[in-house]
Amino acid sequence: MRSISSLVAVTTLVACSDAFKPTTENVIGDYQPLTFTIDSAGTSRDLLAAGASLDLLLLPFGEAVGQLNVPGDTAMAFVSLNGSWTLTGNTVRFTQTADTFVRDMDWVAGKDRLSGDKTFGDVRVRIVLKRLPGPSIP
Repeated sequence: MRSISSLVAVTTLVACSDAFKPTTENVIGDYQPLTFTIDSAGTSRDLLAAGASLDLLLLPFGEAVGQLNVPGDTAMAFVSLNGSWTLTGNTVRFTQTADTFVRDMDWVAGKDRLSGDKTFGDVRVRIVLKRLPGPSIP
């Protein structure tokens, strides 16, 4: 009986060690929002339901191409997200000319996901981007 318990413990340990480890190769790709909300003054607003969009393509060699559009917000209407990106550990950071939350927050890389959550003054932005399926980028 003891050997079965040991086998279960070893199997569990091995399974847990297969956690996602972000690399440039497995983070590059085309991303769109799965969730996109802002919280302010005790209310939460689903920006996807309000028609917002964010398209972001992470290319090899640290290039990023994309666009952000939040209807009704002139500061975030059809904003270019073109620039660069870096990966350090599991954190993705963007450098862009446009002054948006995208470049001002740390993004956590997960399997086929980028997640950001940051409060700016009294507004909290929470977003999860999902990598779209498609051919891998060389």
